[in-house]
Amino acid sequence: MSHIYLDNAATTPIDKAVIEAMIPMMEMNFGNPSSIHSHGRTVRSAIEKSRKTIAELLSTSPAEIFFTSGGTEADNTAIYGAIDTYKLTHAITSQVEHHAVLHTLEHLEKLGKIQLSFVNLDEKGNVDLSHLEELLQNNPRTLVSLMHGNNEIGNLLDLEKTGEICRKYNAVFHSDTVQTMGHFRHDLKIIPIDFIVGAGHKFHGPKGVGFLYINADSKISPFIHGGAQERNMRGGTENIYGIVGIAKALEIAYTEMDEHRKYIENIKTHMITRLSTEFSGIDFNGNSADLGSSLYTVLSVNFPESKEADMFLFNLDINKISASGGSACASGSNIGSHVLTAIGGNPNRPSVRFSFSKYNTIAEIDYVIEKLKKII
Repeated sequence: MSHIYLDNAATTPIDKAVIEAMIPMMEMNFGNPSSIHSHGRTVRSAIEKSRKTIAELLSTSPAEIFFTSGGTEADNTAIYGAIDTYKLTHAITSQVEHHAVLHTLEHLEKLGKIQLSFVNLDEKGNVDLSHLEELLQNNPRTLVSLMHGNNEIGNLLDLEKTGEICRKYNAVFHSDTVQTMGHFRHDLKIIPIDFIVGAGHKFHGPKGVGFLYINADSKISPFIHGGAQERNMRGGTENIYGIVGIAKALEIAYTEMDEHRKYIENIKTHMITRLSTEFSGIDFNGNSADLGSSLYTVLSVNFPESKEADMFLFNLDINKISASGGSACASGSNIGSHVLTAIGGNPNRPSVRFSFSKYNTIAEIDYVIEKLKKII
């Protein structure tokens, strides 16, 4: 069997239909979208068509969608923009956020721009919404940044409930939705939220392109200056190939979502069953083994304690299996997973995140199980 790819939470293979949509923009439509001549107008039209496609899928207005270089830039734009525009001096987040959020907020605190508070988590890594409300009672006008789906352990946040709490205290609510975009439907007519983000390569689109949704009532100052692009919100010539690609990828994801979710959940369930049956001393991190409260694309597995925990991923790789993970950080060390550390993970137990896509098969899972028998 060829090398098996089970690291789709890191990046996904690009869909052939997405490549086909991008090729004309590479071969023929090379104009600068800021130019007023016909070459420029053709490309500008493609950008606005893509913006409209994404807006319609998210049930919002094209004026609320801004293209970026990816999820990290989108997160940074929302965080810096909100704090700068609204003169916020306090932010609330969690210890299991993606570093695009966590490191950004920690940097702002180090600069003396904000005071940073962390909401409590339970033993599975779920956000304590009662504690969030408690924090907001003491600091009502603040920035709340909590991810929708955790990229390591798959836990899901109730966006509507969290958004309602934020609205109650006049808080600004940003959610890193990179892992759930294209896998779950985001109806922005219903969700009370100021900012969400997307990254094309997480749902079979191209790398190097993303978008930021900014609620029309939450206008913020730009993060990148230098031009009037994106209605003065993001300087720099637009990544036209990427923009056309991300719109096509999201369109495919929404069209095929129900079918692919059922297919991927079947693969994930099969792996949970086989792991639980074939091995003793295995458990699952966070909610990842609970289909009802986790990303259906992610399964985080805790393997038995081993002196060679740091070699586990390498051993998978030489057996033609690509996955990611790592144990919790050892005491006094920054090496390892900050997410697993936050939920009390054992640094001597190797953890592996297997993440699935529509291109994986049951046969691949069975191959992985057989190889794991030899590794363990």
